[in-house]
Amino acid sequence: MVIRHTSLKHGWFYHYRVHTIKSSKLCSDCFMSLNRFMEQMLEACPDHYFDVGPRSSSLKFKVDTKQVQVDGHEVCSLAALGLSSGRYRTAHSNVEVYMLEMDSSTIAVELPIWLLPHEMELYKLLFGSDDPLTGHIDILRIEDGKIWIWDYKPGAIKEKYADCQTLFYAIMLSKRTGISLDRFRCGYFDEKTAFVFKPEIDSINTKVLRVVA
Repeated sequence: MVIRHTSLKHGWFYHYRVHTIKSSKLCSDCFMSLNRFMEQMLEACPDHYFDVGPRSSSLKFKVDTKQVQVDGHEVCSLAALGLSSGRYRTAHSNVEVYMLEMDSSTIAVELPIWLLPHEMELYKLLFGSDDPLTGHIDILRIEDGKIWIWDYKPGAIKEKYADCQTLFYAIMLSKRTGISLDRFRCGYFDEKTAFVFKPEIDSINTKVLRVVA
């Protein structure tokens, strides 16, 4: 089976998919722990983490991510092709599945991730909760030896907090896999424009907050 799939009831249904051939190939050298995590989430996702607590997609505070705007990025072209396919009712599904099937760098979509309170100092101050922070990564790609976390955002140029969301996606996946945050890159996009940045803890506020090693 080239693409493995499971439906996760995390408030509503998320359709987590992994392209097993591409993930095995692209993660074979430095990212084996990522491949193991993706495989584990197909069989044993801790669904109870997603029942309560903060969601990364709902975070609304400013972070200093030093974004770069890239008009006509490769992922924008892929989004346009996915939207034109019209296979699914939602834009997200059309973009995600098209990229998973047709893009040589995309290895997974709607990957579930989480961060536990003890994994970050001042967690409760930042999130106002003792429950895990959770989320689902729209699109995961491996490009030029980096793990790229992408979020599809219709009207991307108008987004105010998408960088905060994807920054914490990177932090969560780094903690789940043990892969250094330096190996990650983040972005959000629509069919016209992409915004990219390197995720860094300094983007939050190193004076009061740091991830526990």
